[in-house]
Amino acid sequence: METPLLQTKLYIPVTRPDPAAGLRTSFIPRLRLIDRLNQGLAGKLTLISAPAGFGKTTLVSHWLEQVNLTVAWLSLDQDDNDLARFLRYMIAALQTIQPAVGTEVLALLQSSPLPPSQTLLTLLINDLTAVTDKSLLVLDDYHLLDTATIDQALTFFIDHLPPTLHLVLTSRADPNLPLARLRANRQLSELRSADLRFTPTETAQFLAQMTDLNLAPAEVAALDRRTEGWIAGLQMAALSLGQRETEAVAQFIEAFSGSHHYIMDYLVDEVLHQQPVELQTFLLYTSILDRLCGPLCEAILRGTEPLDNGRDITPAPTMPDASGAQEILAYLEHANLFITPLDNQRRWYRYHPLFADLLRHRLQQTYPAQVARLHLSASQWYEQAGLIDSAVQHALAAQVFSRAAALVEQVASAMIQRSELTRLLTWLDLFPAEVVETQPLLGLYYCWGLFLSGQ
Repeated sequence: METPLLQTKLYIPVTRPDPAAGLRTSFIPRLRLIDRLNQGLAGKLTLISAPAGFGKTTLVSHWLEQVNLTVAWLSLDQDDNDLARFLRYMIAALQTIQPAVGTEVLALLQSSPLPPSQTLLTLLINDLTAVTDKSLLVLDDYHLLDTATIDQALTFFIDHLPPTLHLVLTSRADPNLPLARLRANRQLSELRSADLRFTPTETAQFLAQMTDLNLAPAEVAALDRRTEGWIAGLQMAALSLGQRETEAVAQFIEAFSGSHHYIMDYLVDEVLHQQPVELQTFLLYTSILDRLCGPLCEAILRGTEPLDNGRDITPAPTMPDASGAQEILAYLEHANLFITPLDNQRRWYRYHPLFADLLRHRLQQTYPAQVARLHLSASQWYEQAGLIDSAVQHALAAQVFSRAAALVEQVASAMIQRSELTRLLTWLDLFPAEVVETQPLLGLYYCWGLFLSGQ
């Protein structure tokens, strides 16, 4: 069974609000950083490396709105740790620039064993030499990949890039690439947290746009000092300030300090408590999703099928109206609640990763019995949509192993054929041993995957 590619991974996130919707904007022109990015085009690689919440993806998206270049975008996730899958998605992104790129490589990716990565990349690079216009390839969230074979393949790719293609990586940590050599050869441009954090002037502009409060310069300076220009913390602070009386502002500013995670956790609690209970539930429940659309959110909010592992299901006290999920997503964007549209039609969205992590933690604390049911409903929706990869992930997260096994058996043979062994073995490692032992096909695929991967 051929697994379809998830097209939303190829969408450039939409970071400006829709003017027609009258949304409050938090956009701050960052011309000094745009200039740095433009200057970096003279080399091969631009690396934007900083922890969560520093606006890496937002900055690149804003830059791409201004630069007069064709762009291929790929949002990476942990499932891309297979070299074959990574190359398949990277070629899909590049084909948005030149549809003929990588067709021979895609055919070879169906073979088993996989040809050497340098053979595949040589063919791809040769195809890219036919692209005459200056182009960009953006790999967003590269820190989610931790496979040496991909690092080695990307090193070869960078070393032999045609002059018309420039690579941009965003990452929470420095990748295992020859950065020192690229830096010494003036082929590397870098932006780091010290560059990305807001200046005091940018902090003042941001808070003025995000709140209706007339903050005193000393209050702005205190917020800037306590957050150290950390954009995610400032956005959460602005959301909380917007719900307070003027006389309570100074007390609020003095109330938080410490690490980024501590500040964010505190502010998430503050912001959640200012929302209607139904909206709080929506945020918590949908936080299990990497990408959100109205029908998917409706499916998990409506899901009532009991689990096959006998767990007790305790319903949330107040549920939002599932039929209005798309409108709720639009409202969350309107309210600047850490959600980014993934397409111009504003059908698909994603939460800021740091916000989603904290919401998931809060969900586990508040409604632990609901977590598995939500994942099960998401798995059912994805299966009906033909997106078996995501269906497997959510079935495993729900620990409904009978369902996960049936789904894996649908795609395992094709994954082995495509040499996506790392991902298959990662899935199978999540099954309890007794499940694999009682599922002959799973055991067969597990042994075959281990054999082909040299284990």
